[in-house]
Amino acid sequence: MLKLSNVEVKYVNVILVLRGISLEVPDGSVIAMLGANGAGKTTTLKAISGLLHIEDGEVTEGSIEFDGYKTDRMSPEDISRIGIIQVLEGRKVLGHLTVDENLVVGSLRGSRSAVRKDIGKVYSYFPRLKDLHKRTSGYLSGGEQQMLVIGRALMGHPKLMLLDEPSLGLAPLLVKEILQVVKRINAEEKTSFLLVEQNARAALSVAEYGYVMESGRIVLDGSADTLKGNEDVKEFYLGLSEVGKRKSYREIKHYKRRKRWLS
Repeated sequence: MLKLSNVEVKYVNVILVLRGISLEVPDGSVIAMLGANGAGKTTTLKAISGLLHIEDGEVTEGSIEFDGYKTDRMSPEDISRIGIIQVLEGRKVLGHLTVDENLVVGSLRGSRSAVRKDIGKVYSYFPRLKDLHKRTSGYLSGGEQQMLVIGRALMGHPKLMLLDEPSLGLAPLLVKEILQVVKRINAEEKTSFLLVEQNARAALSVAEYGYVMESGRIVLDGSADTLKGNEDVKEFYLGLSEVGKRKSYREIKHYKRRKRWLS
């Protein structure tokens, strides 16, 4: 289990970004973290994966624990070895390498036969990549690149995968396809997922529990069904008013002022 307890994060020891974050990701679960740009979602993931250390960021209060390890002072390499792998926002493929070569880079296993077996498993989840296995990854579509970076993370046999905005810039049908594969990986590999998304509808379709972030704080949490039924979540993240009507752009400022969890 991953557990964050009252975590505060500062950049360059000055800029306070996270303000007492507490959350849990039980083993074998899919947990969603929702929020607008600048809420602190990506910083939370980087605090978990250790990538804060290379960006002049630091966990200054609280603790992060995973499977008995206190990870907030561990290096990204050591964190990946104990089973936490982050898939960064923006589909960071190694554009000059082929699909096959990208997957080999993600492997933590030495044997060639073991690596080929793992690549075969990735292709079973993403058959489209198998057809493109010799294609230079920089020429893949956005959706294909998203499949590739998830597949590359899977090569490391993660216990917990951190997914940062996997739906960004993708068509709804493609988002649905990718998240269905995430759910399948969760069921078949018992991999836990912490899924950061602005697309609340997509995230809550596969998650069993969710957290809502605003200005570096957790302001709301509950089961996926509870959040989908919450009037604030409907208005601010699902685009629906209390009577089921879509709100217009003119009303956005009014809704922001009226957020009940900030009052």
